Amino acid sequence: MPRHISASSLTSVALLALVLGGCTTNAATRLAELGEVPAMTKITDPTKEPGYQPVSMPAPTNEPTVHQSGSLWVTGARAFFKDQRAKAVGDVVTVTISINDSAKLQNETQDNRNDTNNSGITNFLGFETQLAKILPKAATPSSLINTSTVNASDGKAQINRQEQVTTTLAAIVTQILPSGNMVIVGKQEVRVNYDVRELQMTGIIRPTDIDQLNTVSYDKIAEARISYGGRGRQSDIQQAHYGTQLLDIVNPF
Repeated sequence: MPRHISASSLTSVALLALVLGGCTTNAATRLAELGEVPAMTKITDPTKEPGYQPVSMPAPTNEPTVHQSGSLWVTGARAFFKDQRAKAVGDVVTVTISINDSAKLQNETQDNRNDTNNSGITNFLGFETQLAKILPKAATPSSLINTSTVNASDGKAQINRQEQVTTTLAAIVTQILPSGNMVIVGKQEVRVNYDVRELQMTGIIRPTDIDQLNTVSYDKIAEARISYGGRGRQSDIQQAHYGTQLLDIVNPF
């Protein structure tokens, strides 16, 4: 006889397949690196990475270039012979990242409400006498409605956050926008024992914000995306197992 599979069993199988499908690649990589240091990624063209999309921004009005006759200086140059700052696709620019951010918020909302309502009809064209005939034991015309409501709520929220990241990263110019601004992409990996620390950033900079040392500060980067994390044994220990993460997502309690 054919066996009937319950809905709960199908749900369990589906969840198990979802977990196994999502962690197969990562688990295979960890098994391949068992007892070894995590492998570092190869240096590749960031514009060839999966999911890369060129940035499109509004372009300003073109202004004619003014040439001074007899002048040896180039417009926008800061050196007599050649400007050493990044200005073309493929050039390298140094980004200084110094994030020291802290926030502390505390909110409290209290609400108290006490309502009491009394209503009765002692005389209504003589119809009040009919209530005693319809409901002889439950109807009192002088006290038809008597309600009392008490409601109290107290909500509190507190946030105390502090972040500090200080580092320097070399980025590559990957695109020149019509406005003259440049799109930069940078990635850095540092392996310490059995853990790899990764620093990635991307954003848009103005050529005028690059100083004489070919350096730009992170607070002058528009649409900045900075990611700092890691992978390896230490990162694995700091994360819960897949089963625990799945239970945290689907557990309604």
